[in-house]
Amino acid sequence: MDSRQAAIDAFVRHLASERRLSPHTVKHYRRDLSTAAEALDLDWAAVTAHDVRALVARLHRRGLGGRSLQRLLSSLRTFYTWLIRERRATDNPALDVRAPQSGRRLPKALDADQARALLDHPDGDGPLARRDQAMLELLYGCGLRLAELLGLDLDSVSTGSAELVVTGKGNKTRVLPVGKPALNALRAWLRARATLVHDPEERALFVSQRGRRLSPSGVQQRLRRAARARGLEDHLHPHKLRHSFATHVLENSGDLRAVQELLGHANLSTTQVYTHLDFQHLARVYDGAHPRAQRKNEQEDS
Repeated sequence: MDSRQAAIDAFVRHLASERRLSPHTVKHYRRDLSTAAEALDLDWAAVTAHDVRALVARLHRRGLGGRSLQRLLSSLRTFYTWLIRERRATDNPALDVRAPQSGRRLPKALDADQARALLDHPDGDGPLARRDQAMLELLYGCGLRLAELLGLDLDSVSTGSAELVVTGKGNKTRVLPVGKPALNALRAWLRARATLVHDPEERALFVSQRGRRLSPSGVQQRLRRAARARGLEDHLHPHKLRHSFATHVLENSGDLRAVQELLGHANLSTTQVYTHLDFQHLARVYDGAHPRAQRKNEQEDS
């Protein structure tokens, strides 16, 4: 097990230092590979496609869902690509193995009234309240991932041109427009930030009360607090605000490609989950746009 764990350790160092993936992503790779190593009980170079299929079947019988198995297989494929590059394996046994299908859950989103309730009523005027308001505005107004929000530095924001430079998955950068409410919230926070940060070397945009870069748990805790203060009963997490951003932009524009670019999705298929609209919305669009629907309404009126 020691040599197999040593290979995992070297791989996750590669992910963190060379590919510069987020700590959250690296943690998932480590967990998936440790699960596989324990269940396979073989040297990595000796694992076959049959072994991987048996692993997937065994974990599925234990109750692991299709999405989790897909992620584990993806981790194994990436890991073996690295092992082959490092001459620690000769082939990739996970390459043609597929996980069982599972129903795709649609992301939950805030409706427009809930979004207004969350954003239109700041929780006070102190430094932390201004910081929280700016974070909420960026998560919803720009559709940021949690890791992207936490990775922002002072030079990521241009208040003059109303732009935000974001580093997403795979260390890919994209430039996003910043709306007026978010821009105003950012300016207010930047003024308040100076009262918390005493180290001139600290470049993080969002910092804790101690003046250091904010942690993921810190953001999640503040979002829960904001939701309770505004009377939102559902659990509020950063990805729900990202889902809300995508859903609302798509509903109002219909431009899937633009939403893909704004979200930083590598594949359009990832963005297509947001094309789900509830039946009432579709019915309103039909009634307002289709000639037959209009004629039917006219006949009913007469």
